[in-house]
Amino acid sequence: MIARMGLALLPFLAIVPLSGCIATKSHSNVGVEGAPARADTRLLEAGAAALQSHPPVAALNAYLDGFHFYNGRQDAQMEAHHYCSVLSEELIQCVIYDGNVKDAKLMGVEYIISEQLFKTLPEEEKTLWHSHVHEVKSGQLVAPGIPETAEHALMRKLVRTYGKTWHTWHTDQKKSLPLGVPQLMMGFTADGQADPRMVEERDRRFGIDSAKKRQNRADIERPAVLPGADAWQKGKVFQIEDPTGAHVHH
Repeated sequence: MIARMGLALLPFLAIVPLSGCIATKSHSNVGVEGAPARADTRLLEAGAAALQSHPPVAALNAYLDGFHFYNGRQDAQMEAHHYCSVLSEELIQCVIYDGNVKDAKLMGVEYIISEQLFKTLPEEEKTLWHSHVHEVKSGQLVAPGIPETAEHALMRKLVRTYGKTWHTWHTDQKKSLPLGVPQLMMGFTADGQADPRMVEERDRRFGIDSAKKRQNRADIERPAVLPGADAWQKGKVFQIEDPTGAHVHH
């Protein structure tokens, strides 16, 4: 990402408030374990909402929708709803859900850094990060609810960034609790990798056209992916193995 990343992004991130800006609902993949919340619990929740401030949550002022796959298991892929905030001119942090409704499950986190910061990482650390070039240029990464011109400007910034993503709740595997160990996720780097049915279903739900977005983003420069990123493409795959043997399968 170019210098002044955070300041440059802020006008686009603040165009539409997150609450109420997305008419299309993407529901969670799993239900909720346990008995329904009792009246006294709901009362406490309402009181907390009215009396407590939530600065970290309020800072989540950008919504991005894209796709991830398990590092080392490219066929195990899913949609990911990112709610992000700018921490600095070089760093964005996102929480990731399996939907965009109130009962969506918190799947994990993604940290997004500029290419300048990526260059400073130790070589082993770089292998944990993925590029965003194809996600942007293919039209797979979208920012629902903001004007096309604002989304285009945002993508022009994001195309030069790198992400490190961990999923902690594997609801794509229909796990109704956050079982197992965190899994390192990656982003797609070429055509033919993402399940077209998954992309088409997302596009239909949001009323968008990824192919058209690809055409509209043709003028966005395609930067070279810096050495070390997308290490899985060169056979260097890192993943946390569950000591219980309960590996994640698709």
